[in-house]
Amino acid sequence: MTQPAYLRVADDLRRQIVSGELAAGARLPSRREIVETYDVSDGVAVRAVQLLAAEGAVVGRSGSGTYVRERPQLRRLTRSWYRDARGDSPFRADMAAQSRSGGWRSSSETTQAPPAIAERLAIEPGDPVMRTHYIFTADDEPVMLSTSWEPLDITGGTEVMLPEDGPFAGRGVIERMRAIGVDVALATEIVTARPILSEEAQSLDAPVGSMVIVIQRTYTGDRPVETADIVVPVDRYELAYVIPVDQA
Repeated sequence: MTQPAYLRVADDLRRQIVSGELAAGARLPSRREIVETYDVSDGVAVRAVQLLAAEGAVVGRSGSGTYVRERPQLRRLTRSWYRDARGDSPFRADMAAQSRSGGWRSSSETTQAPPAIAERLAIEPGDPVMRTHYIFTADDEPVMLSTSWEPLDITGGTEVMLPEDGPFAGRGVIERMRAIGVDVALATEIVTARPILSEEAQSLDAPVGSMVIVIQRTYTGDRPVETADIVVPVDRYELAYVIPVDQA
């Protein structure tokens, strides 16, 4: 199947941006230059640039042209069982290692588990859960989102029912569950990528059309005790996994 001309042009310009041939802040070839270089029509050239703009790769400046968007410095998020088991906040530890102040804002509410979440938690659709939305910040700037769900038949009526309130506020899931006699034995993460949603773009001050990593994390003891969707902009963070190796 023949690739549409505008996709072919956008692919080549994107390749130049990724490789650094077109560096951050560099001016994109003009519409006339694209037409002549790729032997395409004005309409194809315009559509190719519009696609790159929708992806957040380039930005237009009135009366000046289109430029490669400046990218934030790529930073690292460490996914580590060791830190989780100690009750530390891996996010705060990562930010501290980068000389930044890590924190978050959150809001919790009781709701009914939708089918996909119920399946992850091994409960029935409609069962009561505590849903908590997080906006993670570095130096007070939003950098990552998370939504978690916990079955209320486990935490309901306990001192850890509200993840960010009470004596265990701000502690990890493992420590909070241990406080009510529930041992977490396993953490499972499924990592995918997709375009950012408009509400996520607004929360993260990110371009609509840019890409995000989605980490679907579930903590399990005798049964799943918490599941979360963690949303990370691909142009801000890379993920590093620290995996214990059994030497026995």
